[in-house]
Amino acid sequence: MSSSTDWPLWEVFVRSRRGLSHTHAGSLHAPDAEMALRNARDLYTRRNEGVSIWVVPSSAITASSPDEKDPFFASAADKPYRHPTFYEIPEGVKHL
Repeated sequence: MSSSTDWPLWEVFVRSRRGLSHTHAGSLHAPDAEMALRNARDLYTRRNEGVSIWVVPSSAITASSPDEKDPFFASAADKPYRHPTFYEIPEGVKHL
């Protein structure tokens, strides 16, 4: 029998009843996606706070490095049109 350390690591994202998007809840080891989903439900939604769960193999996630944050995101700074500071908001427009 294999131990849980031989199982792949899964990242768990939960959307709460009040939330509009999934947020990272934590990680767990499981042999497959179905078991990861069941274990995530038992571990991260014990109080019925979740309405949707995503489980993703950790090996499938690619992230930027915190050490390279300045050069990686620097290109957005030279595009001021991406920021809504140049636009006037018409009267009556809500939630813009």
